[in-house]
Amino acid sequence: MYICHIVKHAKLFKMTIKKIIEWDRKAFQKLRNFQLPHYCKRLGLFLFLAVIAVMFSLKYTEAEPMWLRNLLRNLLLIGLLMISISKERVEDEMMGALRAQSYAIAFVMGVLYALIQPYVDYLVALVLDPTDATLDMSYFQVLAFMLLVQIMFFRVMLKKCTV
Repeated sequence: MYICHIVKHAKLFKMTIKKIIEWDRKAFQKLRNFQLPHYCKRLGLFLFLAVIAVMFSLKYTEAEPMWLRNLLRNLLLIGLLMISISKERVEDEMMGALRAQSYAIAFVMGVLYALIQPYVDYLVALVLDPTDATLDMSYFQVLAFMLLVQIMFFRVMLKKCTV
């Protein structure tokens, strides 16, 4: 009787694990295939350009609040992300492959940028003003660089494939 009880619970446990794995696989596929509609590419571009214009105009003001600078940086990243994950007019397997390739290139270049750039900044600051030399980098620099590289490489590869 006791062995039958153990076998019964083992089968239920095995079925539950299979259901969890299947649900997890489906959730991962949904996340992996998530894309915004094509019109969001234009909205992202508009947001990106508007934020750049506001940033340039605030550059020449005396008192730029820190909260506004952080808000504008985040909006700029949102605009770039919208451009990056928006569908093309015609989305097929080739677009998916090009998108995946451009994300891989952007990731590798982003890691290299994050490793090298602080030392370049430090050396330049050391030459210009030795008292101001620090080894730091913000998340904004790395994320903006990676998104710009992804968008640029995706566009270049898309252009080469359609010619």
